[in-house]
Amino acid sequence: MKTKILVLILCVLAAPEVFSQEDNGVVALGLPVRNSLTFNRYTINPTFSFVREQNKYVSLYNKREFVQFEDAPVTYLASYTGRLAENMGAGVGMFQQNYGILTTFGGMVNFAYNARLDRDSNLTFGLNIGAYNSGINSGRVIANFDDPALQNIPEYFLLTINPGINYGLAFLDFGVSINNLAVYNFQSSQLLKDNLQRGIQAHMMYTGFMESRGFLDQAKFSGIVRSEFRKEETILSGMVMLTVPKGIWAQAGYNSVFGASGGVGVNITEQIAIEYNFEKDLGDLTEFGPSHDITLAYRIKNKQNYYYSSGEEISGLISTDKRTKVKPLSESAKSKAEANKEAVAERRAQAQAKKLADKKAKEAAAAAAVLLAEQKAKEEAEEQARLIEEQKAKEEAEAQARLLEEQKAKEEEAEQARQLAEQTAKEEAEKQTRLLAEQKAKEEAAEQARQLAEQKAKEEAEKQARLLAEQKAKEEAEEQARQLAEQKAKEQAEEKARLLAEEKAMEEAEAAALLLAQQQAEEEAEVQRLAEEQALEERINNPNDELGKDMLALSQKVENAKARQDEFLKKFDEMVEVKDKDLKDLKEENDLSEQGISVEPKPFKSVNRENMILDATIKELESIIESRNKDIEDLMNLYDEKYDEEIGTVYLDEVYVYYKNTLERLTAEQVQATQAKIELQLELEDIQIATEFEKNRRIKRAAFDNEEDRYTNDRETLQNIKLNTPLANQPYTVDDFDFGEDQSGNITILKNVNRVDNGYYLIIAVHNDTDKRNEFLTKVVASGRADVDFFYDENTSKYYIYYEKFDSLITANEAMESKGNRPYNTRMSLVKIED
Repeated sequence: MKTKILVLILCVLAAPEVFSQEDNGVVALGLPVRNSLTFNRYTINPTFSFVREQNKYVSLYNKREFVQFEDAPVTYLASYTGRLAENMGAGVGMFQQNYGILTTFGGMVNFAYNARLDRDSNLTFGLNIGAYNSGINSGRVIANFDDPALQNIPEYFLLTINPGINYGLAFLDFGVSINNLAVYNFQSSQLLKDNLQRGIQAHMMYTGFMESRGFLDQAKFSGIVRSEFRKEETILSGMVMLTVPKGIWAQAGYNSVFGASGGVGVNITEQIAIEYNFEKDLGDLTEFGPSHDITLAYRIKNKQNYYYSSGEEISGLISTDKRTKVKPLSESAKSKAEANKEAVAERRAQAQAKKLADKKAKEAAAAAAVLLAEQKAKEEAEEQARLIEEQKAKEEAEAQARLLEEQKAKEEEAEQARQLAEQTAKEEAEKQTRLLAEQKAKEEAAEQARQLAEQKAKEEAEKQARLLAEQKAKEEAEEQARQLAEQKAKEQAEEKARLLAEEKAMEEAEAAALLLAQQQAEEEAEVQRLAEEQALEERINNPNDELGKDMLALSQKVENAKARQDEFLKKFDEMVEVKDKDLKDLKEENDLSEQGISVEPKPFKSVNRENMILDATIKELESIIESRNKDIEDLMNLYDEKYDEEIGTVYLDEVYVYYKNTLERLTAEQVQATQAKIELQLELEDIQIATEFEKNRRIKRAAFDNEEDRYTNDRETLQNIKLNTPLANQPYTVDDFDFGEDQSGNITILKNVNRVDNGYYLIIAVHNDTDKRNEFLTKVVASGRADVDFFYDENTSKYYIYYEKFDSLITANEAMESKGNRPYNTRMSLVKIED
């Protein structure tokens, strides 16, 4: 029954659903422990920690592969494994693997359980579970740019499962295991897809002892044949090992991928042993060199002998246990030994029956425990269902309450709407009543106004008639009065005219006298003003003290410098206008060129000379402004020195006022000049930036045209080489190829390479010379590789020659490992293209 349960568990483990995932820096577990049948056998098949095993081991293992290849793979493994009980084996190991820029570090746990079917028939189940960290070692990545993204390359923590089964007879073992059945990535929470390391491995192993005399008597002979079936390849391997009782063993093997291997081991003592293995490829990987591994082990001997084990006696080169050599038995002695052996077997059978009875009792107790656990699980499930029902009822009650609240809210909203409508209707009725009352009052007022108007009109007519009569009488009286008044007015006017004539004559005489006095006063004032100005000019231009003389000289110097300052400002402005016109012409030329319209070239002029004149003008202008500012500042200091102490007595002094106004005017002029210079400089900077942009536009267009021509010529050259190059009569050697620039064994990252898809490229040569590039391409095509290609990196000005491209780092690394021994592959390196 237990055997069936274990078979069912194994079937379940062998059929998980695999989710798609592809992560850079993720590698599947593959420990290269393949050349030893003595130590760490559980890495070959999880059941081997039990099968044919008698003791426990603590071992340290190191392997260096392809030692002639830079950054070759290195593996470190520390293990504790072996037989723990009559039907159980187990092990635990810690490992680290370095694959160039990839690194893995983690541990593995092994468990093996045996079901004895018959005296010489055993079915063993095993399981290896590995947990490890996998990622890219960014310190080993070489790029043609500073890429901060390399500081954020993720690492991945993975879990792998490797189940196995073995069926053993007296001398033979048959088994199957699944390597990397499932690899779970904790970062993406998915199983690894496209795992080329996943495979089904089958083996057949023989273990027996030699019957002879002398050195090889009771020597153990072991042999194993294995086949591993992966997605893209099938690996066949075999190994034989001979162990002599003196504690020395030798082994040899062959692997269809990694070639031939050989190794020796020795027990230094009965507990301490050392083993060395050498591996040499015989195929495509010859150029990478051989591989070496060495194991140092400590053997922990069990105090009892287990069945289904190798059963050999362990001895060492250094031993204090002196044993008496057993002489060969006679025929009678052999018969007696056989009889004793049968008796021992009978006793063992009885002991085994007792063990089976005990085992059944334990199984019954275990079954009861299972039933109790099932009952408890059922009760917990019922409790969980009750809690779920309560939760559901609670949620329904909350939903009902929420619906009631919503209904209540809707009713309240409806009531508010009804009250609002009633209030609106009431207000509308009150408004209508008010309007009717106002209309009625308005009509009554209009009627009253009409009646008042009629009454007023009647009264007005009566009044008008009365006024007309009064007016007529008044007019007649006024006409008489007017005639009298006109006569009187005429007489008064004549008198007034006479008086006015006399008054005017007097005023004209007085005005003439006043004008003459004013003219005399103005003339005297002008004379006085001219005298004062002359005196002021004399005081200013002919000072009688040293400070005054210094101020006069300095003010004249500042005044004279203004003309030169204005002249250079005007010149600077004219040169900025020239630059602006050149910019507009260049922009127009670029715009028309992008539209495919050719323009007539502008007359040549020396831009360098123009810029030199402009720089000289700016420097001279700045020098004048700075010099004039300094002179004004010096003039201000002299002014302060002369008048600060005398300010109380000469505050209204004309010279003081003159220099004060002069300083204010000069300061204002300098502010305007400085502001004008700054504005011209800012305008010039804008023009220079825009001009540089337009120049880059023209350069980029020219570079684009040149790049198009270069790309077209490169494609035509490659096509001609492929069409016109025959196969070579004699194969080329490595010395016949010029690989160009040496490439590191690490991955190189290139960005922004035009007309090249992102991915991983297997680069076989790098040239910056087209002739050497074409020569290399011709020899590769002549060697039978017609799919060779290349791309050009403008950043490094180099041609990268390749013939394979991959989207995944894992597949690219595997292609690197299996690149073969073609001479043009000798310097192969890996380059990643990305945006």
